[in-house]
Amino acid sequence: MVANPGGGSTDANGGPVRHIPVLLPEVLAVLQPTEGSVILDGTFGAGGYTSAILACGSDVVALDRDPTAIAAGQAMVDQHQGRLTLHHTRFSRLDEFAPEGGLDGVVLDIGVSSMQIDEAERGFSFQRSGPLDMRMSASGVSAADVVNRAKVADLIRIFGFLGEEKHAGRIARAIDKRRASEPFSTTRDLANLIETVNPRKAKDKIHPATRVFQALRIFVNNELGELAEALFAAERSLKPGGRLVVVTFHSLEDRIVKKFFSERSGKASGSRHLPMVQVRPATFEPIGKGMVSASDEEAELNPRARSAKLRAGMRTAAPPEAADMSIFDLPDLASLEKIGV
Repeated sequence: MVANPGGGSTDANGGPVRHIPVLLPEVLAVLQPTEGSVILDGTFGAGGYTSAILACGSDVVALDRDPTAIAAGQAMVDQHQGRLTLHHTRFSRLDEFAPEGGLDGVVLDIGVSSMQIDEAERGFSFQRSGPLDMRMSASGVSAADVVNRAKVADLIRIFGFLGEEKHAGRIARAIDKRRASEPFSTTRDLANLIETVNPRKAKDKIHPATRVFQALRIFVNNELGELAEALFAAERSLKPGGRLVVVTFHSLEDRIVKKFFSERSGKASGSRHLPMVQVRPATFEPIGKGMVSASDEEAELNPRARSAKLRAGMRTAAPPEAADMSIFDLPDLASLEKIGV
């Protein structure tokens, strides 16, 4: 899951919008970057957050899984003469790049960058015909592999859970029927079939293919798993008083972040039918009153900000807990490795 610095992505119809950092004042207010502090930007993209953090005096360790973003960011690295380091890696590995004394802050913007959307050959947008790819790291299993090889039952689960697509069954069966005679190879090809199965109505604000494309992108890049692992890595990497700020754009992502901060708050959990579990030391304290969303003014200027949600926490001195993925209750979807065979 990459790789966006708070930059522009798509509007409701899948078209590109100008690169504008999302919730930037709110992110900086929570991170509180100061001279001498070290902040890790796990989703560098085009450098929107990184540039603003550097301007505040902090040094930045930036990561991105997209080789295109890494190449484009070299000029910024040179400009800041040692205050910015840029690494080609997934943000789930961010603890490998933390300094010995720990990080003062970590910021993650969980979305697709405008650079990826604008390049038809990356296959993220159905508004531009290109190969059915969607791989943020430009390697591994592609969206075409999933569409052409996954079992119908797996496609239904992927579209239904990751895309919250209510017509998942009809679309998956239509894909299966069509791929038997001709495999899917382009974004427009898949989008056209979906629109045939689920015609667009005049009142619809989004294209019928939007949720399926979203689901494929999340699945191909293991975005939910990467996010969960990144939260654990941030817990291991932040020094006491360090701040973790996460901006999400999808309800499933926000649910993971909310669950993580709740689990790490140290509060006892359980139900009224079962004994309370032992209270654990909190590894994070909440910052603010909860979720922060974009103002009406920002949402008007930047359509991508409409769904943005910011959550943040401050690291305590308690030791990190085990990286237990079961706390997120993620479904067992198809195996990427199996589909890629």
